[in-house]
Formats: sequence, structure tokens, C-alpha cells
Amino acid sequence: MLGRVLVAGGAGYVGSHCCRAFAEAGWEVTVFDNLATGWRDLVQWGDLIEGDLNNPADIEAAFQKVKPDAVAHFAGSTLVGESVHEPEKYYRNNTFTTLNLIEVMRRHEVRNIIFSSTCAIFGKAQTEYLAEDHPFSPINPYGMSKLMVEYMLADADRAHGIRSACLRYFNAAGADRDARTGERHVPETHLIPLALKGAYDPDFSFTIHGTDFDTPDGTAIRDYIHVEDLAEAHLLALNALRDGAPSNAFNLGTGLGTSVAEIVAAVEAATGRVLPRKTGPRRPGDPPRLVAAPDHAARTLGWKATRSDVDTIIRSALAWHQKDWQRE
Repeated sequence: MLGRVLVAGGAGYVGSHCCRAFAEAGWEVTVFDNLATGWRDLVQWGDLIEGDLNNPADIEAAFQKVKPDAVAHFAGSTLVGESVHEPEKYYRNNTFTTLNLIEVMRRHEVRNIIFSSTCAIFGKAQTEYLAEDHPFSPINPYGMSKLMVEYMLADADRAHGIRSACLRYFNAAGADRDARTGERHVPETHLIPLALKGAYDPDFSFTIHGTDFDTPDGTAIRDYIHVEDLAEAHLLALNALRDGAPSNAFNLGTGLGTSVAEIVAAVEAATGRVLPRKTGPRRPGDPPRLVAAPDHAARTLGWKATRSDVDTIIRSALAWHQKDWQRE
């Protein structure tokens, strides 16, 4: 056994994939989740402790039971548009809850934490590819709440020796290779699940939000990264902290930008169906282009995205959703 890891938010999309990667590598996994947005059936690689990061007593009880060597923190609220209208929810669920977690880690002398961060901390891209030293300028409360956590973790390291790896996702996509876990949100806001639903459900209206961005085809460009590639990066970062690596931050992406219109075309190709669509206004807080410069993760962790071509992403997502739609 490599150690015991407590996975906050491990019943969710990225968290559940990381639980599989951790468990298969030899970590003893325990999931800590309030199931507000997570799913009991996605907890397949370790026991579940139901609890809420808003309640320090719940965290304390979990630490007493598990005695973790490390924490992987995926819990929180993630909807950019909602954060604009309900900012207090994001500062409570993302920032305040992490303070609770850090305080319990300090009491139990747990020194290693993997944090699920986001490229939203950068705001509008000032360079074609976003490296770790790109200026921080979040344009929505979601990004600001995550940036605050990164600052908190840096201070916790300086003050208490709590070392962290902040993993900044670009656009997580795809699903587990065996369709054992995948993307399931209520409401669903992510592009690929919505496009797949639109291709198969005649009663669902698929909308492209914004066709007037300053991009070649007018639709937003993002860096789509397969969730299993993300899980591999988390495992490498967790192992590095276990082996004594210093705190670090990593931008996780492919370095390739794909537009919404290109994703739509790829969904049509994968399904053999025409995707009916309508256009709507941009969502609040959406920048036109976000593409990672993943060189630092490659140099430091030896990590590179290997499953993140668009066709593989969409095929794996389709296999998961076709299975999951039968549950509904």
C-alpha cells in the first residue's frame, strides 16, 4: 500500500476517475462526499463516508476514522454562470470549506493535499497558450474562489508545512474506459454530454452559446482533456508529494484548442446523426479561448495527455452516456 488517501468529492465526475487511478496504483482510498452533486453508485474504489466540508465535525470524524496520509480535494461548486448570479455560494462551497479542511489537516499533521483547481483563475487569456506564470485575473466568482484556495494553500505551506499540488484543469471530458463511471451532472452544463443528448433526444434542444467570439469560426475555443489523462496527472502528483516533492501547480491540458463548432462536427461523425442546434447568447463570464501550455507537467511529473484526441473523448463519453441513459 502506498498510503491512505481521503478523497473529498470522490463521488463526482473527476473525483471518481481519480479514485480508480489511486486504488489501482496501490493507494487505500476513502471517499468523503455529501452526495449533493456526487453519486453513490460512482463510489466503486473505496469506502464512502458521507459528510460535508461545511461541517468541521464531519471532517474531524473522517480523519479520526481514516487517518489519511494525504487528501485529494475535488469537492465544490463548478458552474461558471451560476457563480456570477450566486457568488456567495461559491465562496462558501469552494473557499470556506477548504479552510475547514486545512484546519483539520493541520490538527492531524496531514501534510499532503492535491487540489482540483481550474484554468478559470487566469480569466481572459493574454497569451495563445496559458502557462503557470500567466497572470491571474479571474472574470467570475468561480475562478476567484479557486484562486483564493491556491493562495490559502501557499500560505498553509509557508506556515505549517502543508504541501500541495494545485492541478488546473482546462476542459475535462470523456469517460472511464470501461464505462464504469463518467460524467453525470444535474443540471448538465458541459458541452459534450449536451451535444450527445441533442443527437439522440428529439425533445432536447441543443444550444451553442455564443457565435460571435473573436475566434476563426466565432465559437469558443477550449482545451479538452480526457478525464483519464487528468486522473493520471493526479496520481503522479500524489505520488510526488508522498515522495517529498515541494508544493507546485500544474496546468493540465493538451496544448490544442478545439472550437464548439468542431466538437459539434465530431459528435455528428461519431454518432452518424445530424445534431439539430440553435444559437444563444454567450454565457456570463465565458472567455473566447483557453488553451493550456502543458510543458511544466511534462517536465516535472513526466505527464502527457495520451487519450485526449477528440474522437477518443467523444467515443468514450458516448459509451458511458448510452449506458447511463438506461438508468434514467
